[in-house]
Amino acid sequence: MKKNILLILFISTFSFAQQNGYWDNQKATSKEVSLSAGKRVLIKSEDLPIGTTEFVYRITLLNDSQKLSSSLASILKAIPDPSGISQGAAGAVYLTSTISGSDKCTYALFPSAEGANLYLKDANVDLACLVQNEKVTKDAKLIALKSSKCLDNIPYLWFGIESQNWIMNQKIVLEIVPWVDNVASRGWNSEAKNNIISFANKLAVTANLKNKDAFCANFLDLVSSKYTNVEFNNLLPIEKNKFVELFTEESLKKSGEVNAFYDTLRDKSFKEFNKGNYQEAIKILQVEVFNKNRATYKDYEILGDYYLFSKQFTKAEETYNKGLQLQPSEINFYLNLAHVYLFTDRISEAKELHKKYKHENLFTGNSWVKQVQVDFKEFEKHRLPNENFKKILRILD
Repeated sequence: MKKNILLILFISTFSFAQQNGYWDNQKATSKEVSLSAGKRVLIKSEDLPIGTTEFVYRITLLNDSQKLSSSLASILKAIPDPSGISQGAAGAVYLTSTISGSDKCTYALFPSAEGANLYLKDANVDLACLVQNEKVTKDAKLIALKSSKCLDNIPYLWFGIESQNWIMNQKIVLEIVPWVDNVASRGWNSEAKNNIISFANKLAVTANLKNKDAFCANFLDLVSSKYTNVEFNNLLPIEKNKFVELFTEESLKKSGEVNAFYDTLRDKSFKEFNKGNYQEAIKILQVEVFNKNRATYKDYEILGDYYLFSKQFTKAEETYNKGLQLQPSEINFYLNLAHVYLFTDRISEAKELHKKYKHENLFTGNSWVKQVQVDFKEFEKHRLPNENFKKILRILD
């Protein structure tokens, strides 16, 4: 029964560790150096992977004829979670249970090349993050980010080792294996997250939002869940623009402010229209609003107007009729159709609509008659044919 409990505990620990991180044997450091009696040496680690939150190192001093019985990386396969080391479990014993010689050394660990070089020059350990002054023949420790400055300057570490032999040279084996946290390995530290939030705040749509914080939080969540920080930064501009657009819309949905986003696109289209860039105004509405199934009946009226002012009367009529199907009670579409009939020499059809609705009020706040007067002035401004305007105005008197 006791064996079964131990087995369950081991499996649970192993499963938890697999979900939260792993020992990165591919990025492990394993270096062997010879050191003359009384001398010092610097050993630089391999680059530590992004997301390293802990690492285990082992220093072993061997006589010339000795070899390590097993590598540190292979030992750690039996300890899937670094807590098995930090809590003094049996795994910690395995880390140092290897042969060693009678040679001894002291050492210090540095997070920067500056401190390491000072040590090499005159044994200065002021910038060390760990110092071992007691002479050892072998040593092993777990270093964690939360409790040490040794990981402040990744991706490298420097070990400064000083021989305590008086006469004989010694052989030193240094092994370092990093523990990579799955979440941290994606590279989304505080600085990276703040960069994305700043990026989201500068988007054109953000200025019109009531809840900017919710939008930015959703945007960050979408970016960080799909990409690592490195992947996102390495996207080509055309790729980044595509996904920023997708993330923007999804973030707006989650924050309940989709309309604000599409209003900015409508404004963008309207600005092009006011510049006389009718086709660009039409394109923006079609691509950004209609093609995304976000068009309201009012968008049909706006698009119809753009066609009308650009003298694409057939498309204008088709668009107004589609809007009328969406909102049959909106009589403004009938006024728009009356304009189309006027410009396509269907005067009698235009007159019938004017006679029928001339006593109605429109959503603009104007009466039918007032709106006709306003529209005719706009048509003249945009150089649409005006020879039939008087015929309509006589009906409305």
